[in-house]
Amino acid sequence: MVSETEDLYIRQAVVLIEDAINYRSIKHHMDTKALHLYRKYYSRAWQWMLNIMIAFILGLAFIERPSSMSVTSDLRYKQCPWQAPCGLTETIEMLCLLTFTLDLAAKIYMIGWGEFWNCRWLMGYMVVITGSLIDLTISSTMFCKEHDIRIRRLLRPFFLLQNSSLMKKTLKSIKRTLPEIVSVLLLVVLHLCLFTIFGMLLFSRQEESESNVEWETYFKNLPESFTSLLVLLTTANNPDVMTPAYSSNRLYSLFFILFSGFGTFFLMNLLTAIIYNHFRGYLLLSIQTSILRKRMAIRAAFEVLSCQGPALTLSEDGIIESVLVKTLTKVLRRVNMESYYRQAIIKKALQSHNGHIEREAFQMLFDELDKERIKQHPPFPEYSSVILQKLQLSHHVITVGGNAVALANVLCICAILVIDSEKTLSQRDDYYLEFINCFFIMCYLLEMLIKVIVLGWSGYVSYGSNIFDGFLTVLLLALQVSVFATYRLPYPNWNPAQKGLLPLFEMAHLVNMLIVVRFLRIIPKIKLMALAASTLVDLVKNLRAFVGILVVVFYIYAIIGMWLFKGVIVSHSNISSQIRTVSGNDSAACGSYEQLGYWANNFDDFASSLVLLYNIMVVNNWHVFLEAYSRHTSEWSKVYFISWWWTSSIMWVNLFVALIIENFISKWDRSHGSSVSDVSLTDFETTVQLMFREHISEPTEEEIITRLHENPHLHLTL
Repeated sequence: MVSETEDLYIRQAVVLIEDAINYRSIKHHMDTKALHLYRKYYSRAWQWMLNIMIAFILGLAFIERPSSMSVTSDLRYKQCPWQAPCGLTETIEMLCLLTFTLDLAAKIYMIGWGEFWNCRWLMGYMVVITGSLIDLTISSTMFCKEHDIRIRRLLRPFFLLQNSSLMKKTLKSIKRTLPEIVSVLLLVVLHLCLFTIFGMLLFSRQEESESNVEWETYFKNLPESFTSLLVLLTTANNPDVMTPAYSSNRLYSLFFILFSGFGTFFLMNLLTAIIYNHFRGYLLLSIQTSILRKRMAIRAAFEVLSCQGPALTLSEDGIIESVLVKTLTKVLRRVNMESYYRQAIIKKALQSHNGHIEREAFQMLFDELDKERIKQHPPFPEYSSVILQKLQLSHHVITVGGNAVALANVLCICAILVIDSEKTLSQRDDYYLEFINCFFIMCYLLEMLIKVIVLGWSGYVSYGSNIFDGFLTVLLLALQVSVFATYRLPYPNWNPAQKGLLPLFEMAHLVNMLIVVRFLRIIPKIKLMALAASTLVDLVKNLRAFVGILVVVFYIYAIIGMWLFKGVIVSHSNISSQIRTVSGNDSAACGSYEQLGYWANNFDDFASSLVLLYNIMVVNNWHVFLEAYSRHTSEWSKVYFISWWWTSSIMWVNLFVALIIENFISKWDRSHGSSVSDVSLTDFETTVQLMFREHISEPTEEEIITRLHENPHLHLTL
């Protein structure tokens, strides 16, 4: 029978180990009620609920006024969008804010008021919730006739930031990186200013109007000259900005070559290197804090479990603290962790010769969490048949043969697409295409059956590539049977489009697209391609913090853009959705917003604002938007677009590129240093902590003890 005190020790150890696994702070209450609430709070159900509420409150921007619920954002064709019923968005937002209030209350209860006043993020959380509730109350009194400028919409991204510790660390690292790159930024601005002055001197207004094309178009005044060269720094208007001067005198090209050569290829790349170097350094410091949290939690768990008397052992040096293996096993079975790591730690703990685990050995047990996880596959089933045994020995040949069949299938589809590229649906003969599809689907079915027999069902589904192939094969077969059930078996000059059931026949096109997707199975078989694909998968899974920060920046700039520029551009012709002519505005200048037909890129609703910001981030033709909105508003509007270009294209993209490089190099080194030769590179799982693990030093014993003594909720004798 477990005593109440012993049960409390076990509960505390369970929570502390879970804190270590998730790199969480251990500064929270350790009594029974608080621990129960703590585990409920970090349960998958509550965290999913919290994430759903964050997604809901961020998604409200799409249906709030101005609504994005229309087929197109093109100003010439856009009809009145669907509007949410009065009170719907307010009700959803109120539910979200009440959930966040409950979340904040739970956090305050778990950590206590003393720790709350030391946490700026939680204090900001309270301020944002309070401000949002006040703004929502004011809006509710206006009976759905509120103004478009609502402060709470600008505060919503805070909920996303506050809910991710890694996102907060990343944001802190970015904030610390900014002062370090000011010198290079000033050098870029100085470079722009000097060449702007030189350009205005070189391309000043002449007496002959034919010689004023460069001046009239790009260097008419100081703001326009500066903007032209800033856009040239991104190469978006190259060689347009140079062409008028270069046409009159070829020596003028030296000015633009010197500007781009030094600015684009030296300063901008130097800026990328500095951003990468400093950000990586600050991110390492943040990850160092996470490692310290982990070590503190493990040490605290050991101290809590070693408080039980029977776990003390004697040595020549006196009494040594230790933990019973059976006690640790009992704790680990209650910890929410992946079974792979639980079994690895328990297996290592059971190797103790005397049933006790000392402090250093206890800490080393949890080094298993930092090791690469290599997926183990079940052994082959045993067969007495010689044929099946030979198939098992040559199962790699079956995979290679399947890849060759997939390649042949894709080549056949490409050949038929080339033949039918200029034919209409009524002119096509789909007999041969359907015959080829049926042949290859049968080949895929045969391959799948052979693999199931050779590997066994458990061995077959243990490979992600087999699940991918098998799912697509079954789906291909089902779609093909559906087509035949509707149109009968194919025959020469077979064209189901003439029967008027084209939507169902589109499934045949879906079959061909799935076959092309199936060809991606070759990626894990090519080493360098597998490494690149694995890097991409890790970025998607483990670097969500950087994507989250980009979402926050996009959200804030989209809201501000709607406040500043909503409705400032109006279509010259209100073309009805039935006409939809492609004729442009003959009076529009060549290369302008109107002449290029960029009417769908505007700030009239949230969705179109996001797309416009993305187009500017890509920087191709972004000067068109600068010119259009400065023409319809004022020259000061360029500040908004330039700041967005700097934030997204320079800062965030460079950071993301740097992390891709770091992830790729880390995987490359570990793949070449691995002694496991028969494991696919995509079987390795990487986290941000593991990516930088070799560059992080272990915290000292003194540092861990000092931090544990500072914890007001732990009373340990160290």
